[in-house]
Amino acid sequence: MLATRYIFVTGGVTSSLGKGIISASLAKLLQARGYRVTIQKLDPYINIDPGTLNPYEHGECYVTEDGAETDLDLGHYERFLNTPTSQANNVTTGRIYQSVINKERKGDYLGKTVQVIPHITDEIKRRIQLLGTKNKYDVVITEIGGTVGDIESLPYIEAVRQLKWELSSNCLVIHLTLVPYLPTSGELKTKPTQHSVKMLLEEGVQPDILVLRTHYPLFTDLRKKVALFCNVDISSVIESIDVSTIYEVPIKMKEEKLDLIVLKKLGLPANDEPKLAPWLNFLSKVKKPKYEVKIALVGKYVELADSYKSITESFIHAGAMNNCRVEMKMIHSEHLEAPDGMELLKDVKGILVAPGFGERGIEGKIKSVQYARENKIPFLGICLGMQCAVVEFGRNVLNIEDADSSEMNRKTPNPVIDLMEGQKGVSEKGGTMRLGSYPCELKAGSAAHKAYGASSTNERHRHRYEFNNDYLHLYENSGMIATGVNPDTDLVEIIEIPSHPWFVGVQFHPEYKSTVINPHPLFVSFVKATLDFK
Repeated sequence: MLATRYIFVTGGVTSSLGKGIISASLAKLLQARGYRVTIQKLDPYINIDPGTLNPYEHGECYVTEDGAETDLDLGHYERFLNTPTSQANNVTTGRIYQSVINKERKGDYLGKTVQVIPHITDEIKRRIQLLGTKNKYDVVITEIGGTVGDIESLPYIEAVRQLKWELSSNCLVIHLTLVPYLPTSGELKTKPTQHSVKMLLEEGVQPDILVLRTHYPLFTDLRKKVALFCNVDISSVIESIDVSTIYEVPIKMKEEKLDLIVLKKLGLPANDEPKLAPWLNFLSKVKKPKYEVKIALVGKYVELADSYKSITESFIHAGAMNNCRVEMKMIHSEHLEAPDGMELLKDVKGILVAPGFGERGIEGKIKSVQYARENKIPFLGICLGMQCAVVEFGRNVLNIEDADSSEMNRKTPNPVIDLMEGQKGVSEKGGTMRLGSYPCELKAGSAAHKAYGASSTNERHRHRYEFNNDYLHLYENSGMIATGVNPDTDLVEIIEIPSHPWFVGVQFHPEYKSTVINPHPLFVSFVKATLDFK
């Protein structure tokens, strides 16, 4: 059996260059050649995980099958590879230090002084190699968050330096950097890349491959210049030009022979050509759709698109399945609370009310649910969006004027949404919600049952509040039906209004399981309903 190979992806010049997309694209190409590949993200912040971070700070919090709250890049990894990730795929500085401090408290270091080197770097190396040794992957790609030169990234770069020596030819470093274009001189400038690589060299790491992010094609002389100043061969200077969709990046990387260069440097056979037919079919539908539909996403973090990254990507997958481009109209829920707020929804064919926490903008979400219900517009509510649908129905159909969620109003006499029993003694916020994958049984003949084509499913969760089953009989008698239920706890997972063309609310997060190869059936069904809407 071949030893596991390790690839490290670092970034320079600026953040948000797309290390996660490059990592996922390379992984996709290697996977398409028959290799078992996984990707992990090392995040330099001291938080244990992003679960307590405001979405404005860090984008969405992505949840894995095993209930880990992780970086949103893990969503990209899963969407590209169609393979679930786990707690081991996301490591933060907070988690590293927590582990080392716990060992020190137990006396594992036998009274030695605990230091960044070797104790912190040893723990980083252990976490990096854990995936390869435990799960027998052929290749483990490790994306290091932040940029070279960041103080908080130094222990990770040092760990990479040590592993380069320890693993020798079984390890390589890819450095992603920016080649900016200056319109005043009409030139692409390589100095930022040179300085970025110089900084990496000062920390003891020589990159093996450079991926240059650029808005314009790189000519040969520029590649030669970069290769000369950065100590790499010219074939290892890779162009990553801007594209219209992230799903085109694997194809661009294949054209640049990134996968072949990586395999050669790691001493692995190239095997057959990558099997990318399903990917190319998906990509052609994304770029040349037959139809177009506008769907509103109602949330309170819409200023930052990454806050709802998995949802927007799920619409791309579902749109391609329907040969359709979904235009997302991002609407701040607080804007819907204005007297003329509903005007914002006049031109949409579907309404999705997004997940979230807290009472800010909640009445706008509830109003958008009412608008969708009364005007027979296809509706999908996710987590808090589903709970808003329950509150709206209680107030406006059941005439329970003070129907509310106890999250928003602790003293409401009619908590149609209430804190889960298992959450009532919880005081700490981090990692304490109902997290991860749970089963759901589907009611025959329901919209959910038709969408899944099955009588049961497993979906990922991230919530503390649930439908209050004390009110279930009243709701079902008035036309809102529980069509998905957890078989172990009787938790209402899905609600529907059968008299409506397509009205579904789900307590779980379907967006976490949508991939290029397997679009989520609820999103596919919802998009189809919006296309049928008159």
